[in-house]
Amino acid sequence: MGKIIWSEKACKNLKAIFDYISIDSKIYASKYINSIIFATKKLESHPNIGRTVPEIIKGNFRELIHGNYRIVYRLSEISNDIEIIAVIHAARNMLKLLDNDEIV
Repeated sequence: MGKIIWSEKACKNLKAIFDYISIDSKIYASKYINSIIFATKKLESHPNIGRTVPEIIKGNFRELIHGNYRIVYRLSEISNDIEIIAVIHAARNMLKLLDNDEIV
């Protein structure tokens, strides 16, 4: 079983999601962020449950879909660790984010 490591970028994504939702409700924002984090816990025992990210051909990138968000993660080739790379709203253009190096 690997451990989950949150990248700095993924943490910033969570903060931005929290800030956006908290405009209406800090309680709901906190619950939603916790639900995203909880959704990644199953990766510790089942790291391959996410689908391959169609926009990323190289590397061992996968994603979980949680509500309107794509939780992009990478499986370590050396250890069993799972690195959460980004949490991106599904409406955003992943290819554009990749071109701007906003993800990897």
